[in-house]
Amino acid sequence: MSRGKFISLEGGEGVGKSTQVRALAEALRERGLEVVTTREPGGSLGAEAIRALVLGGEEDRWSARAEALLFAAARTDHVEKTIRPALERGAWVLCDRFLDSSLAYQGGAGGLGIEEVRRINLFGVGETLPDRTLVLTLAEGAERARVRDEGESDRIGGRSDEYHRGVEAAFRAIQNAEPGRVMLVDASGDVEKVTRRLVTAIEDLL
Repeated sequence: MSRGKFISLEGGEGVGKSTQVRALAEALRERGLEVVTTREPGGSLGAEAIRALVLGGEEDRWSARAEALLFAAARTDHVEKTIRPALERGAWVLCDRFLDSSLAYQGGAGGLGIEEVRRINLFGVGETLPDRTLVLTLAEGAERARVRDEGESDRIGGRSDEYHRGVEAAFRAIQNAEPGRVMLVDASGDVEKVTRRLVTAIEDLL
């Protein structure tokens, strides 16, 4: 049996990643594919426990370095328990955030350096990396997230506008460095229109 495909959806706060993971999964199932949807941080029992640690509490609970290591630990468990087994049985995996979020948030906006954060993650995930990463872009995403969360954002989502601008800039830098794997996708318009753009962006993998 051939290996499945691994697709990650990325982007800043409020761009519609979770909605589009569900919509894209349905579009792929209509083509007869087995699709596993998952998320980060989380996606396995151990990773969900780490999610509660890293997203909860006060802003200064973890340093940027400690935060990056926690995400890397969660990601390792997620890959071992959920992602790799699904790919090996031929399923497609759609993940709401993956390694590129750590590169953008802790590596870029957090100041640790994209390559430094990449190195600590590769130790855990090995060669299990996305075949395609779709970065959703939406100018009003941060404002949409604030309205959605009603002032109750987690400790990362609630950071300053300057921090989130740094995240966006880091995602664009990652795309510039890896244009074959990473694609920017306009997330404006209705859900169906955005989903069609995503399907077009992975058509060569189908």
